[in-house]
Formats: sequence, structure tokens, C-alpha cells
Amino acid sequence: MATIKLTKQQFLDDIFDYTTEQEWKYKGEIPAIIDFYADWCRPCQMVAPVLEELSDTYSGKLNIYKVDTEVEQELASVFQIRSIPSILFIPVESQPMMQAGALPKSALIEVIEKELLVNNEN
Repeated sequence: MATIKLTKQQFLDDIFDYTTEQEWKYKGEIPAIIDFYADWCRPCQMVAPVLEELSDTYSGKLNIYKVDTEVEQELASVFQIRSIPSILFIPVESQPMMQAGALPKSALIEVIEKELLVNNEN
């Protein structure tokens, strides 16, 4: 399974509708990662293949989305994206966590295993 490009409407439908809800309530059934990126960003280009690989590794256990901050400026603004890449980790039951910067594969796996999948064993 490849990473999924996310539009504002898909975000509102599948992740969280910030236009109607005040408190965070994730709509998904499995954890998710959202990569906020831009095509011109070198660190983003380095993280992209790692996220593609992880989307295969964790297929069915985790969704990995990508948001092009140049196209989806409202989403970037809502999440106060100041630097890219910025990665939003979304557990099923608890609050999302944002991490700025190009994380190495080992750090991404650690967050996935310890924060996202720990309470969501299928």
C-alpha cells in the first residue's frame, strides 16, 4: 500500500473535521501518520521513500498520508506548519503528536511501535 495524498476534503471526511469540532476526535480505525511536505524540499524528498517503505511494512495496521503544503495551504495553516517536513503521528485513542524535521527510519519505527501500535494490536 502506497502513501495516500490527502486533500482538505479527505482530511475533513477521514481524519478530523476541524470546521465543526472543537475537541480532537480521530475518525480513523487504525493509527495514521501525516507527512506535511513540499516538492521542492530536499529533506522531504529524503523522507518520502522511507514513508513509502513503512506504508508497505505496516499495511493494514497504519495509514500514511501526505499533504502537499503548497497545494493544501489551509491544512498547513490549521496545523501551524512552520517547517517541512513536519510529521503528525495520530494514535486511534489519544492526542496527535507533531514532529518537525526529517526523522530517520529508526525514529519513525520507534514512534510507530511505541506510540501508535502499542494499544492498537489487530
